[in-house]
Amino acid sequence: MHIGIDVGGTNTDAVLMDGRTTLAGVKNSTSSDVTSGIVAAIEALRGDHAFEGHEISAVMIGTTHFINALVEARRLAPTAAVRLGLPATAALPPLVDWPDTLLEAIHAKSYLAHGGYEFDGRPISPLDPEELRGIAADMAANGIRSVAVSSVFSPVNHDLEVQAAQILSEVLGDGVAISLSHEIGRIGILERENATIINAALRELAGEIVDGLTAAVRAQGIEAPIFLSQNDGTLMDEDYVRQYPVATFASGPTNSMRGAAQTSGLATCAVIDVGGTTADIGLLINGFPRETANEVKVAGIRTNFRMPDVLSLGIGGGSIVNPDTAEVGPESVGYRLSTEALVFGGSTLTATDIAVAAGRASVGDASKVAHLDPELVQRVLARIAERVSEAVDRMRTSPEPLPVVAVGGGSILLPDELPLFGTVHRPENYAVANAIGASIAQVGGEIDKVYAVEPGRREETIADVRAEAVNKAIAAGAAPDSVVIVDFDEVPIPYLPGNATRLRVKAVGDLDMNTGVQA
Repeated sequence: MHIGIDVGGTNTDAVLMDGRTTLAGVKNSTSSDVTSGIVAAIEALRGDHAFEGHEISAVMIGTTHFINALVEARRLAPTAAVRLGLPATAALPPLVDWPDTLLEAIHAKSYLAHGGYEFDGRPISPLDPEELRGIAADMAANGIRSVAVSSVFSPVNHDLEVQAAQILSEVLGDGVAISLSHEIGRIGILERENATIINAALRELAGEIVDGLTAAVRAQGIEAPIFLSQNDGTLMDEDYVRQYPVATFASGPTNSMRGAAQTSGLATCAVIDVGGTTADIGLLINGFPRETANEVKVAGIRTNFRMPDVLSLGIGGGSIVNPDTAEVGPESVGYRLSTEALVFGGSTLTATDIAVAAGRASVGDASKVAHLDPELVQRVLARIAERVSEAVDRMRTSPEPLPVVAVGGGSILLPDELPLFGTVHRPENYAVANAIGASIAQVGGEIDKVYAVEPGRREETIADVRAEAVNKAIAAGAAPDSVVIVDFDEVPIPYLPGNATRLRVKAVGDLDMNTGVQA
């Protein structure tokens, strides 16, 4: 058996799984410190289906800890950004487009140094060790505790980033964490650099969070390995999270979509995940979320690391309803739903109250919403259906019929028939699909690089890249016989010389429980 947990802004959901069979599922309010909510969820699971700690083989967690810390600009480490690229790139220095609140929160320092590569691996300028040592000395004088190193075209050749990190570590010591951009983002220096700086700012918090989660699970007598969900629907172990906390940012919507695929049996569909605060809409392609091809703004910062293509609406079970206009959200009572909604004795009209008044849900005290005007109730529900239908229509890329699956506790707000799309599928255990998605997550390996493909060697180059992705998944802890290629992109870049081609390959496999993730 294994446990899947997903921490949302309003609810913490947990499931006890035997293989792919759900033995128990619970939904608890998310606690302000998050960790105690996870403890309560595990205890509730034990109450529904008794188990001993030694019977659990793994615990998979999807958490909002890190994205919340960035959005709220708190608990971030003093961070410096070093870019290798002089004499190029000086016009737009690191951190150029960051909000002032975040710059202050990380006590930001930025540095430009020589180095970097052209797209085909030719050096822009040689690395200057003395220059880097001087930069490191200035960092130490300014109390910097985490460093982000980026180099022009490092996804093509990352040697200079590695060398620079070694030099900086010699001066700063092992107590300063260093994040390298080629391990985090994709082609595009500013966006990749931003993602790396965010990761660096979260490194200290990652250690605290992992220790806290581990202590919470161990306190329940569970000694099984703990894994966290990544943005792409795959898993990472505790050590990997300490190094790459940024990879958890979109794990919530991803888990919901993966859970929708598992519970509905549909590998390609639109998924509407309605939680307490937002409705997240995404597309599943072959059982995995479609990834965005564009830059993604996180807390107002442009980034380009792996993120699912998700459209979020401010509609959820805790969304506040305006009785005059029948509009819903984007403001939400969040995890205070159980005290502030009318059906729970509160004074705020929420979407959950509307669902209860319409007979779609039986939570709280229905008599407390009996006074609501039936016309208002229907107007609110129709407006929700209209907005969600428009969002799904925006997400699809063809006019072909597309099945729609609704998951999440807030999906009670959706009708049985959605305008433009017809029947809305609500699979068994739909309310805890996000936790199911976390529990069935696999292990992945991805390669995304620009190659100078030599004439007559295209097939050989592609085969090598595919093999590299498979090996990366196995090294991350996937059972070798379960690994398959689930995504492949080949994009020629005609404006660059030398048959430049961007190749992106993603391989995934089932977690090898005998070895655990070694990413």
